[in-house]
Amino acid sequence: MQETSSAQYILQQYLAASGGQKLLSSVRNSYAMGKVRMVATECETAGRVVRNRMAARCAEPGRFVLWQMAPEMWYIELAVGGSKVHAGCNGKLVWRHTPWLGAHSAKGPVRPLRRSLQGLDPLTTASMFAGARCIGERKVNGDDCFILKLCADPETLRARSEGLAEIIRHVLFGYFSQKSGLLVHLEDSHLTRIQSTTGGDAVYWETTINSFIEDYRPVEGIMIAHSGRSAVTLFRFGEVAMSHTKTRMEEAWSIEEVAFNVPGLSMDCFIPPTDIKSGSISETVELPQSGKSKAGGLLPCHGAKVAALEKADDNVAWSGALQRDCK
Repeated sequence: MQETSSAQYILQQYLAASGGQKLLSSVRNSYAMGKVRMVATECETAGRVVRNRMAARCAEPGRFVLWQMAPEMWYIELAVGGSKVHAGCNGKLVWRHTPWLGAHSAKGPVRPLRRSLQGLDPLTTASMFAGARCIGERKVNGDDCFILKLCADPETLRARSEGLAEIIRHVLFGYFSQKSGLLVHLEDSHLTRIQSTTGGDAVYWETTINSFIEDYRPVEGIMIAHSGRSAVTLFRFGEVAMSHTKTRMEEAWSIEEVAFNVPGLSMDCFIPPTDIKSGSISETVELPQSGKSKAGGLLPCHGAKVAALEKADDNVAWSGALQRDCK
């Protein structure tokens, strides 16, 4: 009970620091535009680790546009390295469209876009952590922070699982600055088990995303993070002993423009594609060789695959560059 009440107090302070409940509740819709740079930095197998020493030169530049509308509607376009990814939610259905998979719906209940939790939507962030527990304190870049922990319940995990892919765990940690009250670090851990179609051993995919959220500035009275960086690690294991692979990518982003209560934005802007297919994207799907990014191509990786990133957000954009088997 004390952990829960402490978490509620931390979230109240967060909302107050972000602009206040009254102002935040007056936002009917929002728009954000920004830049990203993505790069594969490391590829590890049981036998060796290869690091990308040219990471600074080989980063893939890109841009994104994000639209949101209450309640629970969002749409994002992310273009990186010649590929464009779309994802959205109309309040009832989460979907995404990639060049390698086409349009697919995501199974399970609607959930917010992870990118919006990275300092772009305080009200949704507070709502997301409403059921969290305060588990302690830790310094983040010299800043004393409270840690809130949120675990997906078994019912939600079952709802998001499908076919051979079973989501075992999804945990979210939020680090809130004791000084400013704002969210400065977000850690996301996601574990999926994919059963073999031939009766062999299952394959496990563990995805970890660490995001540092920086440069908060007021926009129309609301504190918005204008830059940040994420490190994404995909760890695959379980088939055969000593056969694991681990790939790491990094992203840096900056926000160029933010607006609230944009005139003319309506529910029509969040309608899913007409050719949308049902089915989980967590099933393993081979990508064509043309799906390889410049950054990913520098590492000894081949046979790009989409697996285990059952995320309701633009993180599927990492798939083409991050989710590869290391040779």
